[in-house]
Amino acid sequence: MTAVATATALALTAGAVVTGAHAVGAHTTSPAASSATSPAKKPEAGWSAAWTAAPQRPSTGFKPNWSESGFDGQTLRQVVRVTEGGDRARIRLSNRYGASPLRIESATVARTADGAEKGAAVEADSVRRLTFGGKRSVTIPAGADLSSDGAGLRLAPMESVTVTLHLSGTTGPATFHAQSFATSYRADGDHTTDTGGKAFGETTESWYYLAGVDVSGGERPAKRDGVVLFGDSITDGFASTTDENRRWSDALAERLAKAGDQRPVLNAGIGGNLVLNDSAWYGERSTNRFTRDALDLPGVGTVVVLEGLNDIGFYEGDHPTYKPAPKVTARQLINGHRALIREARAKGVRIVGATLLPLGGSDHYGKHSAKVSDAFNTWVRTSGEYDAYVDFDKALADPDDPERIAPAYDSGDQLHPNDAGYRAMARVVDLKAL
Repeated sequence: MTAVATATALALTAGAVVTGAHAVGAHTTSPAASSATSPAKKPEAGWSAAWTAAPQRPSTGFKPNWSESGFDGQTLRQVVRVTEGGDRARIRLSNRYGASPLRIESATVARTADGAEKGAAVEADSVRRLTFGGKRSVTIPAGADLSSDGAGLRLAPMESVTVTLHLSGTTGPATFHAQSFATSYRADGDHTTDTGGKAFGETTESWYYLAGVDVSGGERPAKRDGVVLFGDSITDGFASTTDENRRWSDALAERLAKAGDQRPVLNAGIGGNLVLNDSAWYGERSTNRFTRDALDLPGVGTVVVLEGLNDIGFYEGDHPTYKPAPKVTARQLINGHRALIREARAKGVRIVGATLLPLGGSDHYGKHSAKVSDAFNTWVRTSGEYDAYVDFDKALADPDDPERIAPAYDSGDQLHPNDAGYRAMARVVDLKAL
C-alpha cells in the first residue's frame, strides 16, 4: 500500500516548477526516496522540525472529514502548536497519497489569535506569504512531499501557528491526517490573507496536506535533540480534549520546558496504526513509514516507540475497519520492533521503547492479546535491545487489577487514556533517557 511518487514535472504557466525529486528553491521528496533502505540522511542545516503530523491516504473515519471529496476553489486554514521557537518558519506539504498533481495557488503562515473564541482568526500583523522556489504558487506531483521557502516570522515554543492554503482548482482525494483533535477550517474562494475567521464557516477535526512546520534562527542553536513520539492512537492523542493540546506529546513538551530542557517534541502517531501490516484506514505499517515520518525529520535525535496494541488486539475483537485481522505472535511483534531499532541505529538516532498499556476490558482484549502483550512487555523491560525504555504498562495500571487501565486515567473505553492519563505518561518518562 505504499504510494510511489510519479515525480513527473508539469510545465507551469506560473509558480515554482517541481522536477523529479527536487524543486527549484524548495525541498521535495517522494516516498520511494526515503525508504528503509535509503542511506543515512544528514540533518538539514539550520532547520528544526517544530511540529509534525504523519500523512495518511484518503479514507472515511470516526468523524466526518473532507479527505475523499477533497477541495475545489476553497481556502483551508489549519491551526497547530509548535514546540520549538525561531525567527523563520517554513511548512512541509504532502501529496503523498494524491492521485493527481496538487496545485497550491497561495499560502500564508501567521500567529494564531489568542483565545479559544477566536477560532480561525490570526494576529493581524503576523501574516506572512509563503513562497516555493521564490514563487507564490506551486504544483506538487502525485506522490511527492515539498517544503516551502522560509518566511520571517518569530515564533515562541508552545505558540499556536495558523497555516492557510488556497486550493484554486479541484484537488481530488486529499492526503490528510485523520484524527487531529484540533479544529480546521474551510471557506469558499481565496481568504489566505484574512485576519478574521468570519469566512471560514465549515470545520473538521483533521489536517490536510500539512505534514510539518519547521523553524530556524531561534535563541537556541540548531541541535539534533528533537524527540519524535511514534505510534498509534495513544500517541496520536485519541480521546484528548479537542483544541486544548492535551496529547501525551504536548504534556512531555511542557514537562521538558518546565525542567529547563525545552526542545522539540514531535507527534508521529496515527490512530489504528500497526507495526506489521498496512491498513486503508490506519496508514502504512510502521516498518514502512518509520524513516519517512520520524527519522528523517530535521533535528531529530531521539524516537520513542509505542506500538503493537492494534497488531494483537484487532485479531481479538470484532473490528469491521480491519478485516481479516491476522493472528500476530509475540515473536513477530518483537521482530517488527527490531526492524525499527535497526533503522534508527543506521540513522544515528537514539531509540527508546515503551511497554504496551493495559488493555483489559477493552475491545482489544482476549486471551491471545493478553499473552502476547505480557511477553512483549517483558522483552522491552529485559532484553536491553532498546537504548532505554519507559514502562507505561505499570504506570497506568489499576493497582487492584493490573490487566486494566486505572479508572482515573481511563477515557471510558478501557483502552485510551484521558487527559490525566496522557499527563501521567509524560510524568513517568525518565528525561535523561531522551
